[in-house]
Amino acid sequence: MPHILCVKIIIINSGKTQDVYATIPIITKGKGLYSVSRRTDKDFPDEKQRLSFKRRLVVWALNFILLAGVAVCAYVAIIYLRMPSLDAILHETRPAAVVFLDKDANELRSANRIMGTPVSVETLPPHVWQAIVAIEDKRFFSHGPIDIRGISRAAVSNLVRGRMAAGGSTITQQTAKNIFLSREKKISRKVQELILSYWLENRFNKNQILDLYMNRVSLVGGMRGIDAAARVMFGVPANKLSVGQAAQIAAMLKAPTTYSPLRNPDKNIARARTVLTEMVRQGFITVNQARAAAQSLQPATPSADTNLYRYWTDFVMDELKSRIGEFESDMYVYTTLDTQLQDDIAAILPSHVGQYQGAVVAIEPSGAIRAMSGGTDYQASQFNRATAPRQSGSAFKPVVYLVALENGMTPDTYVNDSPFAIGDYNPKNYNERYYGDITLATAFAKSVNSVPLKLTETYGIDSVLSMAGRLGVGTKLRREYSTVLGASEMSLLDLTNIYAVIWNNGQSVRPYSITKITDMAGNIIYERNPSDPIDVLQPQTVAYMQELLSDVIAVGGTGGRARTDGVLGGKTGTSNENRDAWFVGATHDMIIGVWMGNDDFTPMDSKITGGTKPAEIFRAIVSQ
Repeated sequence: MPHILCVKIIIINSGKTQDVYATIPIITKGKGLYSVSRRTDKDFPDEKQRLSFKRRLVVWALNFILLAGVAVCAYVAIIYLRMPSLDAILHETRPAAVVFLDKDANELRSANRIMGTPVSVETLPPHVWQAIVAIEDKRFFSHGPIDIRGISRAAVSNLVRGRMAAGGSTITQQTAKNIFLSREKKISRKVQELILSYWLENRFNKNQILDLYMNRVSLVGGMRGIDAAARVMFGVPANKLSVGQAAQIAAMLKAPTTYSPLRNPDKNIARARTVLTEMVRQGFITVNQARAAAQSLQPATPSADTNLYRYWTDFVMDELKSRIGEFESDMYVYTTLDTQLQDDIAAILPSHVGQYQGAVVAIEPSGAIRAMSGGTDYQASQFNRATAPRQSGSAFKPVVYLVALENGMTPDTYVNDSPFAIGDYNPKNYNERYYGDITLATAFAKSVNSVPLKLTETYGIDSVLSMAGRLGVGTKLRREYSTVLGASEMSLLDLTNIYAVIWNNGQSVRPYSITKITDMAGNIIYERNPSDPIDVLQPQTVAYMQELLSDVIAVGGTGGRARTDGVLGGKTGTSNENRDAWFVGATHDMIIGVWMGNDDFTPMDSKITGGTKPAEIFRAIVSQ
């Protein structure tokens, strides 16, 4: 016979009572479910049977509780087993952050920086973390992983208001969510959050949990940590935040975008006042301190547009990897960039090139690269035109003239400007005009084509390539006569370096962008140790070449538009069909190269040559 459980039900009908018994469906060994049926006292005639039924009812209830407990434990266990390694996430790997500094050790921008500088309760001014505790979890230091009182208070508040107006999550729960979990609104995620909260409280003390929260909370631009928010919002590290600024950072924790001092300053300031009020109530600050802080609240100022330096920092990143290889730790990279010069170039270049593209490189005679702009707009195109190979045109001619000067010619030596041909190669002068017998200086200033070709025929193409090699670019050139007129490609950086040697009194120049690399603690990883320069050119050769370059910017020279106070000399260059236009000039302390053209190598307007827009850009830069 199958076992059944019965429950006695007293039915009152018209003042009379009637005992009714109902069977309860239960699971018994080897049996199935039994249906509910109606029974009377006749089915349970004695008290002994009724007592037996009560005992069975208790057993059933205990079994139900046990099974429910097992089910809950199994569900929790399954969720726990699906969780990733807690230690692995807590010590997550990420790309090493690189902070780039200019020549004066001012921060330019950072790369791979998804977190601010680590902070802790011990290293921060108390009011910074107190603002967070005051508004987010005032009983943080007295409750466990969850705050039953806070949850109850939030539930009542939400019930009264008829909406989710308050939350009861503790800082520990928020830390678990920020570090380990996604934003999905699922029951399983909430269970994981509770598990992680207990795990965190068991492994760390309250200060350490608060440290984790402050360093991992996401507040601005995909970066994490209050230090990152402090730097972006107020331009200071977290340990320099005032009471008012700390309140404004804490105000963002509820909803970073809604209460951002950048996007919604009014909402941020209003909530920051609430934070200050809570800090007073909890005894963290005095009323007078709160009033003073409230008066200091103001919208955040957007940080400088670091895209102005992106071409530069991308270039430096490549240099960094070539110096130290792959790296896994965060570091500071001290660079040679002159921020003011870079800012000037970024403002000048787009306004002068118009519909075309442009690039600028500025190098000191020592080799320190002081500015680099690889285009007019980094956001529109990340291609760095300062390091891209292009045909240099007549800007390459000084290499040929150096060979002639080194072999005894002088600026006053007469040469013949007339048509030249070698095999099928018969280039013409720019305006197809020939001057006959002219001095070397005149040929250079007017940038005629026949003279450097005839000089190459006299001294040999190998002499020209050898001179280019001494100046730092020989291995990149083709062994053909068209190279003499700049048909072989080279980058603006390489071309500018040729002129840097000339203006460095003929001594070798090795362009560099990094002076020092340190870890975050200041320990030196790399420091530039320059070798002694090599004499590449004889002093007399240098003096003659500098004289030729100065004639180019004189009246009648192709580079006249570059002439202004302090300019020593320069050279223009224009490639075939005006695809590239160049000007490289020098002041007493800087060599600046300018390129202009189209990325797709299509010709520019025929009126644009190296002596027009590029020369004007150069003059605008040095006139700042």
